[in-house]
Amino acid sequence: MNHKVAFSFADGKTLFFPVGAHEILLDAALRNGIKIPLDCREGVCGTCQGRCESGEYSQDYVDEDALSSRDLQQRKILSCQTRVKSDATFYFDFDSSLCNAPGPVQVRGTVSEVRQVSTGTAILQVQLEQALDFLPGQYARLAVPGTDSWRAYSFANRPGNQLRFLIRLLPDGVMSNYLRERCQVGDPLLMEAPLGAFYLRHVSRPLVLVAGGTGLSALLGMLDELAANACERPVHLYYGVRGAEDLCEAARIEGYASTLADFRYTEVLSDPPPAWSGKRGYLTEHFDLAEWRDSSADMYVCGPPPMVESIQQWLVDQALDGVQLYYEKFTQSNI
Repeated sequence: MNHKVAFSFADGKTLFFPVGAHEILLDAALRNGIKIPLDCREGVCGTCQGRCESGEYSQDYVDEDALSSRDLQQRKILSCQTRVKSDATFYFDFDSSLCNAPGPVQVRGTVSEVRQVSTGTAILQVQLEQALDFLPGQYARLAVPGTDSWRAYSFANRPGNQLRFLIRLLPDGVMSNYLRERCQVGDPLLMEAPLGAFYLRHVSRPLVLVAGGTGLSALLGMLDELAANACERPVHLYYGVRGAEDLCEAARIEGYASTLADFRYTEVLSDPPPAWSGKRGYLTEHFDLAEWRDSSADMYVCGPPPMVESIQQWLVDQALDGVQLYYEKFTQSNI
C-alpha cells in the first residue's frame, strides 16, 4: 500500500509522489527524481531535515545533535530516518532548485462554468481530464485565452478534476474582459500549477481564517478540506470587503456550519451603506481576543498587502505570541 506524500519548498513549489508503506522517505523521494540534500544518511548530520505539516510518521533514529527535543515536538524530521504511516505533507525551508526538482506542470482544461456572483467578482470553473493534486490554499497561473498574459488565482476548492476560482472583475483587465466579453463554456484553458507556500497545515489548534476580497478563494479551499475531514477544532472565518455588493458565496459559507463541528463566521464592511446593520470598519476591530488568549490558534490570512500588514502589527501590539500566522499577500493586477 502506497501513501501520497507532498513536498513543499520555500519557493512555493509542491511535488507529489507515492511512498511505500515501509519505505524510507528519502529513498522514495530519490526514486521519484527529487534529490533532497543529504550527507550521512544515518540520522546524525541533519542535512535532510524538514518538517511534517500533516500526516503520521515514525523515525528510526535521530541523533540529539541533529534534532533537539524541541525540534521533535515541532514535528521536524530527518528524511533519511522517516517512514510515513499515512498520506502526509512535508515542508523544506529551501528552494526546490536545490534538489533538482521539476517545476509545476502545465495542465489543460475546459471552461465548465462562468458566472458573476457579486458586482466585482466572478466564479470560473474548469474541468480537467485528470485530477490535479495541490494543497488547499495554493494557486495556479492561468493563461488568458487570446492573449499572451497569465494571471494567478487561488483554488477555491479541494483537489480534483473540477477546479474553481474566485476572480475579481476589474473595469478594464485582461482576464476581466475575457470573462465578461468572450468566455464560453467549452473554451480551452491552459494553466500552470500548483504554486504557492500558503496552504493548510496539520490542524492541532483552533483556526482563524481571515479573507480580504477575493482572498476568500484560498480559504474556501481550506474550508472544503476541513469539512471533508470532519475537523473538530474551532474554526472562525472573518471576511472583509468594501461594500455589501462585494460579498459573495454566502450560501456556501453558511453550509460550513452544518459540516464543521464548531464554525463561526464574521463579515465586516469597511464602507457599508447606511442601512447596513452588521459589523463595519476594519477586521482587526472585530477580532475576538478571548478565543486566542485561552488556547492560542493558527491564523491564515489572505488578502491585499495593507490588510495583511495591519493584522501582523495588531498581533504584535496585542502580544499574541501563541498565534501562529500564515499569510498570502496578493497584489491585484490593474490590467
